[in-house]
Amino acid sequence: MIKEQITYDDFKKVDIRIGTIVSVKKNEKARKPSLVIEVDFGSEIGIKKSSAQITHYYTEENLKGKQVIAVCNFPEKNVAGILSQVLVLGAIDADGKVTLVHPSQKVENGLPIA
Repeated sequence: MIKEQITYDDFKKVDIRIGTIVSVKKNEKARKPSLVIEVDFGSEIGIKKSSAQITHYYTEENLKGKQVIAVCNFPEKNVAGILSQVLVLGAIDADGKVTLVHPSQKVENGLPIA
């Protein structure tokens, strides 16, 4: 089902940026398996933290250094004891497994998505 239609002005309010994952660890307090990731969005935004349920396909080894796309202007949210500051974007299949969205080639951290 497609969601409610929004205006271009609504979309312009969402700050979506490219960042590089610089650290990964398990979120031991989460009810569902989750990873705490720190993402470098460049000098303007800096390093931000997120707790994400992405353990089906991702580990510390294959995430560190990977570029991702995230919403950077949501309010901070406490997720199982972690202050999540950004929402990393991914495609979610019928089983709840997440495949992260990322650029097809390396780009500068902090670049906006339009």
